[in-house]
Amino acid sequence: MPLLLLDLDNTLLDRAGPFRAWGERFLDGIGAPPADIDWLISMDADGLTDKWDVADAIRDRYGLRIPSIDLVEELYEGVVANVRLDPLVACALRIADDAGWVPVVVSNGTVRQQEAMIRRTGLDRFVADWVISEEAGVSKPNPRIFALAAQRVRMPLRGAWVIGDSPEADIGGATAVGLPSVWLHRGRTWTDPRFAPTRTADGLIAAVAAVLAR
Repeated sequence: MPLLLLDLDNTLLDRAGPFRAWGERFLDGIGAPPADIDWLISMDADGLTDKWDVADAIRDRYGLRIPSIDLVEELYEGVVANVRLDPLVACALRIADDAGWVPVVVSNGTVRQQEAMIRRTGLDRFVADWVISEEAGVSKPNPRIFALAAQRVRMPLRGAWVIGDSPEADIGGATAVGLPSVWLHRGRTWTDPRFAPTRTADGLIAAVAAVLAR
């Protein structure tokens, strides 16, 4: 029963779509040009930018008097409230489980947001457990977070695969811990010369199929 170590944002759950939808509504509400959505998405950097920094940047750009803490709450709710679990993703996880794999989420981020997304979408019913960097005290690509995930479900790392969309955090992390990986390319081309994924896929369903067919 090998481990399947899975990223959360834009791997198991689409974060980019809900963030864009929230951003378009927010910008429209403050009278900002629709084209500014590209700036906002760039500033957010797929959720890698600290929410307080994003909130401050929004306030500065548009001269808003909204307290930063209120904008941070908007950012949080705007994503969490609109994230949905794709039934095909749930199906892929069930297939992996039936094939003897143990799915565990390994995610960088805050416990509040990541755990809320896992529970509100019902993803918790399809994975054995999860490890979130804020709680773990270590983040991807550090190999320790993958070891913690294995410890959480009392299983060895040997034979595990990593699936994720981040070249550095997911594929770099898998390489650092000596595990094979599948990179979700999301329309991008691999450019990092330091390491490379074992497989490349256009989505979670294809990624799980690649692991099962290893």
